[in-house]
Amino acid sequence: MGTPRSVRVGGTVDDHGGAAGTSAARTPGGKAVDLRTDVAHSARIYDYLLGGKDNYPADRAASGAITKDWPNLPTSMRANRAFMARLARHLAAEHGLRQFLDVGTGLPTSPNLHEVAQQVRPDARILYVDNDPIVLVHARALLTSTPEGRTDYLDADLTDPDAILESEPLRALFDLREPVAVSLLAILHFIVDDQVAQGIIDRLLAPLPAGSLLALSTATADSAPDEVNVGVAAYNAAGIPTVARDKARVERLFDGLELLDPGVVLVHHWHPDPEEPAPDDAHVHIYGGLARKP
Repeated sequence: MGTPRSVRVGGTVDDHGGAAGTSAARTPGGKAVDLRTDVAHSARIYDYLLGGKDNYPADRAASGAITKDWPNLPTSMRANRAFMARLARHLAAEHGLRQFLDVGTGLPTSPNLHEVAQQVRPDARILYVDNDPIVLVHARALLTSTPEGRTDYLDADLTDPDAILESEPLRALFDLREPVAVSLLAILHFIVDDQVAQGIIDRLLAPLPAGSLLALSTATADSAPDEVNVGVAAYNAAGIPTVARDKARVERLFDGLELLDPGVVLVHHWHPDPEEPAPDDAHVHIYGGLARKP
């Protein structure tokens, strides 16, 4: 569920040959990074559970341990990806936004936010933000755009919002006289302290003009408390601090903003596509919502 940090689960041999932990690659800026394929990584766990191929034995082992008691986690992840796509389309079509700040990007999994937004607004500009080596390596796949629009990638940490706001890519990409859509999708459950999470949100939105929008999604146990609480405990036992918030706690993350229809709901209930199959509520463990800065 997102990409905050990595977790050691023991040495393995990776699928691409060679000893795990020795795989290296370069970021789009040319910086060498060690992918640490012997360490389970939340981005690659997410990728594996979505059916992707950018994962290693350590990631698959950790995924098995987590989903043993949280079997509907993959369903929740797929519902969150579908939420992202509907959200991007809604922001571009219904609100006319063309500036998107996506924090906690994770590995590229098509459709990506820019692909959806630029279908509606070819001139849309998207800044992806993440701080994980595996995501940096795959950032080239994100650096594509329509001729009219732009995309860029920023290596920065969600817990340091000033580094995001003061970055050259943000200043180059966005006109802060116009509204910006900030998306924090499937990432805030790794910020377990509500006050810290609120402080991050407040700081990210502070310099943005009125009419800017905040979209977030985060884990909840409301829909399946026994399953989710055991699964969250497995994440924490693996060294990935994780929290499942109830609806009231998620709503408080929007304090000071105008929460838009339909409010905070399980993500598959947020402006659902009637042509999409609807999962059972008990199988979706992520709340989502959208709010406007007054």
